[in-house]
Amino acid sequence: MKSNQYYPVIMTDDVSGTSRFYQDHFRFNVKFESDWYIHLQSSEDEKVNLAILQGDHPTIPESGRGRVSGLLLNFEVEDVDAEYEKMKEGGLPILLPIRDEDWGQRHYITQDPNGVLIDMIKLIPPSEAFLAQYTEDAVPG
Repeated sequence: MKSNQYYPVIMTDDVSGTSRFYQDHFRFNVKFESDWYIHLQSSEDEKVNLAILQGDHPTIPESGRGRVSGLLLNFEVEDVDAEYEKMKEGGLPILLPIRDEDWGQRHYITQDPNGVLIDMIKLIPPSEAFLAQYTEDAVPG
């Protein structure tokens, strides 16, 4: 299968509020907007996209309707410390304070108004213990 694009879609009962959250805190711009679906694109990288969908929209099979459950969005950024300060200043909940992980990440976790966890990450060199678990072309940092 050759994919032309891949992006997550957050199902929610507050499409406009969720869209506003990602515009305000993650610098996304609206590329398509209706009352039940909004397509967002990063203002910094056109390959980074996110969609917001009314969770009970008729196009969603009934068995799949509802709110988000068990979702974690990862954003790799250049300066995770600066983003951390912006999120704290913006009043976002910090569920996991910023820290370095042995597997090769400096990160923290916040969440959106739907409870979707958001992991903000800067890749750093992994510890020797984790280095052996990476393929040669995937070593972070």
